[in-house]
This record gives sequence, structure tokens and C-alpha cells, in this order.
Amino acid sequence: MKILVLNGPNLNMLGIREKNIYGSGTYDDLVRLIEETAKENEMMVKVYQSNHEGALVDRIQQAYDDGTEGIVINPAAYTHTSVAILDALKAVNLPTVEVHLSDVSQREDFRQISYAGKACVKTIMGKGFLGYKEAMLYLKNGNEKEE
Repeated sequence: MKILVLNGPNLNMLGIREKNIYGSGTYDDLVRLIEETAKENEMMVKVYQSNHEGALVDRIQQAYDDGTEGIVINPAAYTHTSVAILDALKAVNLPTVEVHLSDVSQREDFRQISYAGKACVKTIMGKGFLGYKEAMLYLKNGNEKEE
């Protein structure tokens, strides 16, 4: 299975920003976990991060033509603001799992709306980096229960 993992703004600052919310792991640590998960489960994975909404939309659209079979997306702050990302996900119509490192349902009021989530088959939140692994396995196994 070929999976695209998309990360939105400020995730490149993991390990530096708000460690009490996001933990001390770095973005490189996250990418390593994603790549190890893919290798262990015989998946192909591409990881992409951008602080720019249009770049994320462009990468989602590219997934339509490059053989991507599923998307894991952490839109970060764009979760709560980007109709453009929602529309791109709907346009490509690929199974997509939304991931958030923190439990956004327990955070500020403005974080309670997820536009991207409206186009996703599942949302995983509050599991830190392991949420990405769960999302990848969900896409690989469909809705079978993962360990």
C-alpha cells in the first residue's frame, strides 16, 4: 500500500514548541517512526510537511495521480480554518485518516471544529506519535482492529 503522510504548519518545530502539549520528540523522530512503521508493514510511504496551505493542497492533488492509496493528515492549525484542504481531500476522494498529537477535543473552543475531518474516514487524537502508526495500520487493514 502506498500512503502519503501530510503534516501542516509548525509540526517541523516538534521538540521545540510547547513540549507540555506535543512532547519532546522531534519532527525527525516522527518521520523515523512513520518510515519504520511502513517498512515493518510492507507499505510505501511519502512524508511531506509544509507551513503553507497551498503547498498542502497541491500535494493532496498530486496524490490523485501518483498512485497514493491512502492519506494520513495532521493539518495542524489548518484543521480549524481550511476549507481549501477539505475541498482538496474531497476532490481526490482517497481514504484519509486525520491525526492530532494532542486531544484537541479537550483544548480551546476554536479547536473544536475540524474542516479536514469532514472528509476523513477516521480521526485519531491524543495518542502522540503513535497516532500516526495507528492511522497507517487502519488504512492498510481497513476497519479491522489494530493492535
